[in-house]
Amino acid sequence: MSKDRNNMSFLDHLGELRWHLVRSSIAIFLFAVLAFLSKEIIFDVIIFGPKQMDFPTYTLFCWLSSLVGGDVFCFNEMPFELLNMRMSGQFQMHLWVSLVAGIIIAFPYVFWELWRFIQPGLLQNERKSSRGVLVFTTILFLFGVLFGYYVIVPLSVQFLGTYTVSSQIFNRIDLTSYISMVSSVTLATGILFQLPIVVYFLSKLGVVTPVLLKTYRRHAIVGILLLSAIITPPDIASQILVTFPVLILYQISIGVSRRVSKNRVKTKEA
Repeated sequence: MSKDRNNMSFLDHLGELRWHLVRSSIAIFLFAVLAFLSKEIIFDVIIFGPKQMDFPTYTLFCWLSSLVGGDVFCFNEMPFELLNMRMSGQFQMHLWVSLVAGIIIAFPYVFWELWRFIQPGLLQNERKSSRGVLVFTTILFLFGVLFGYYVIVPLSVQFLGTYTVSSQIFNRIDLTSYISMVSSVTLATGILFQLPIVVYFLSKLGVVTPVLLKTYRRHAIVGILLLSAIITPPDIASQILVTFPVLILYQISIGVSRRVSKNRVKTKEA
């Protein structure tokens, strides 16, 4: 029988949180094992997909660039090879990719476990206004992962894999470098797309307000541009493709914070 949350001590809360984290870890482990056993799909189809010329992003961007009379995104081959330089390199990458895949697949369940821990501490009106947070969090994470994988990763692979300073140099890229870039960018973009959810909870705590977000909008835009310049190839088209969705997320976050602030005012008046 579960204890009354109002009468639980700090150690009791830690004990309850521990079991939520344990169940989340088990879910990540199980999905990681599933990914480990599906290495042909994970590597040949997903990880090495952006290295193939028939990847959907390259086909789409080539078609779009041809409409405006250019061929910036049209090319015939990826002039680089992937090499494994360490005895245990492929096995270590297999483990790492399986873990990242486990985190991505289990993310909705992990957040659900954390939400189950947080929700009892909310007031009744806060619970009502927080309905659907699990669905929105999952959708945003999924969009972030897809955006990172289908936009940022292929743009980075195409630019960095084809860039040369001399015709005498041929790119032989270490397997660790390639896989780390694909996995970290994909996971990081999924987390980045959680910005509205983070702002929602910070607004609930009173740390963030819509006025604050509007005041520092210009600073945020500069930060977003710098972030886009770091994670994308140094060309205008790629940076715009990354900057535009993040700016939309920031604007959505302002709307989310405004709604939370209005609900807080209504609660105080009631």
